[in-house]
Amino acid sequence: MGKTWWCLIFVTWLCLFAFSDGRELKTRHTSHLAQYNHTLATILVEYASAVYLSDLTQLFTWTCSRCGDLTKGFEIIELVVDVEHCLQAFVGVADDPRAIIIAFRGTNEHSLQNWIEDLYWKQHEINYPDMDDAMVHRGFYTAYHNTTIRPAVLGAVERAKKFYGDIPIIALGHSMGGAMAAFCGLDLTVNKQEKNVQVMTFGQPRIGNGVFVSLYSKLVPNTIRVTNDHDIVPHLPPYYYYLPQKTYQHFPREVWLYNIGLGSLVYRVEKICDGSGEDPSCSRSVSGNSITDHLVYYGVDMGSDDPQSCRIVMNSDVPSTSSIRDSRGNFILSRNPTSSLLKLSTEFDNKEKAVNVY
Repeated sequence: MGKTWWCLIFVTWLCLFAFSDGRELKTRHTSHLAQYNHTLATILVEYASAVYLSDLTQLFTWTCSRCGDLTKGFEIIELVVDVEHCLQAFVGVADDPRAIIIAFRGTNEHSLQNWIEDLYWKQHEINYPDMDDAMVHRGFYTAYHNTTIRPAVLGAVERAKKFYGDIPIIALGHSMGGAMAAFCGLDLTVNKQEKNVQVMTFGQPRIGNGVFVSLYSKLVPNTIRVTNDHDIVPHLPPYYYYLPQKTYQHFPREVWLYNIGLGSLVYRVEKICDGSGEDPSCSRSVSGNSITDHLVYYGVDMGSDDPQSCRIVMNSDVPSTSSIRDSRGNFILSRNPTSSLLKLSTEFDNKEKAVNVY
């Protein structure tokens, strides 16, 4: 079943790409371009991988199979699961780099709900001040703004800053999670007046038109988009040169990972791209036809540990200090930075070991 859905996505992309064009964009966003840091990228990609995991107890206590290593010492403050839309995110504080980390889960490979969101390419006006004519991907925008995710994330960031002070904020994610991270970075900058926001995404799709990209680049300049070889997702939605005002575009700054072979040797290249967001010598120089390249970044698996559904697992002995029913089944695990006490803000059946959403 899973392979069938990926094949459907691939065929859909081929049909759309047939009507698009790989011509170079003329737009440049050269001022205040983000500086790429390889070490930081290899740390942040582990958070982007961990947020996919379904065992919420292990994830919240940072004892999961993808926790530790370069992210040792990380403390989650809030873990939010929007069961209705198969979305998941966490907010916490890291020792290295010393920053508030916001991670958004990307598309579940076998989640029909998420793929419908991803493939719904209708553009939507963004309701932000001084952003007239800026249009964004309706599905990705809604996933961040109109679900349980946004209020939980913003509340956790506020609590973290009260305790840890004015430390940097890093929003990150893979695939659809990268799109949500970009909207989060913009939201924090515009609506919460945060001054030290960084965004790093992996395999992110295009999310807005040229006006949006230009404004985003000015407001959140410290943004890095990592793309991997022939990854299909950064090529979506396609760029149509004959619709310059309407077509989706990428914002800078892209870092393209690819391999070059010299005889029997293979070298990994990390190319720092130009300020256009659509550098024709980076990922746009190749066909985006690989699902495999989308699922591994820096050698780290970027998919769900249980891709058959939006399944979540929680130990039955997780303590609860408040019980707030969400009729849609959404819930939050949270702790104050000064306390190790868990708070489960939903009525959760302690006898249940897992919740399945299909």
